[in-house]
Amino acid sequence: QVQVVESGGGLVQAGGSLRLSCTASGLSFAFHHLGWFRQAPGKEREVVSCITTGGGSTVYADSVQGRFTISRDNAKKTLYLQMNSLKPEDTAMYYCAAGGIALRPSDNKCESTTSTYWGQGTQVTVSS
Repeated sequence: QVQVVESGGGLVQAGGSLRLSCTASGLSFAFHHLGWFRQAPGKEREVVSCITTGGGSTVYADSVQGRFTISRDNAKKTLYLQMNSLKPEDTAMYYCAAGGIALRPSDNKCESTTSTYWGQGTQVTVSS
C-alpha cells in the first residue's frame, strides 16, 4: 500500500521561508518522478514543481521560479520544497505527488496522471 505524507506547512509572514517535506512508502521511490502541487480555496489544483528520478532535471511554475527549490533524497525516500520570499498568493494546500508524473523539462511541463499517488496535503498560509 502506497502512503504519501507531507509535513512542514504553517503560517508565515510575507517574505519568510518554509521547507516542506514528503515521504513516500510502498513504492520504489528512486524510480519515480515526484512533484509538488497546490490548491487555493476556490481554485483548481496547479503544479508547483516537479523533479526527475535522479534529481537532475526540474520543472517550476512561472509563479515560483527563482523563489522555490525542489530536491529529493532517494536514500531517505524524501522529497523537499524549499520556499523562500513567500507571498500571500502562495497560500494554499500543498500536495506531494509520487509516481505517474508526466514530466518534460525541455518544455517546463509537468502533469499528474491517474496513476499518481497523493498525500493529504499540508497547509501553507502567508500573511501580508
